[in-house]
Amino acid sequence: MVASKPKDLDHAKVWEDFAEAVNMPPAALDEWLHTKESRENGLTEGGGDETIGHYSARRIVEIKHKRKVDLTDDDYAHMRKVVGFVHRHLAQGGPEKDKEHSAWRYSLMNWGHDPLKKH
Repeated sequence: MVASKPKDLDHAKVWEDFAEAVNMPPAALDEWLHTKESRENGLTEGGGDETIGHYSARRIVEIKHKRKVDLTDDDYAHMRKVVGFVHRHLAQGGPEKDKEHSAWRYSLMNWGHDPLKKH
């Protein structure tokens, strides 16, 4: 039997990975949420009107406005999901041409990461 990591160590790692993956500040992400590109990019779930990525962006903004001590286990679960999504999609590399206006970039932005943003 493998011992699991204490929750606070896992949360610290998730916090660190999330901070690295999400490179858009809450105000920029909130502004992005109001664009046609954000609302129309991605898949919907269960016949709803909102895409999964658009919902994720709203959650990220909520999480970014919380104090670290106020984050819930559900928040950390979403943060892990965000990190996984960003890493997988960055590994795809995106299109050769016009990355700026690509569905690949728009999808990443709905998950809080602008791949064109300079560090």
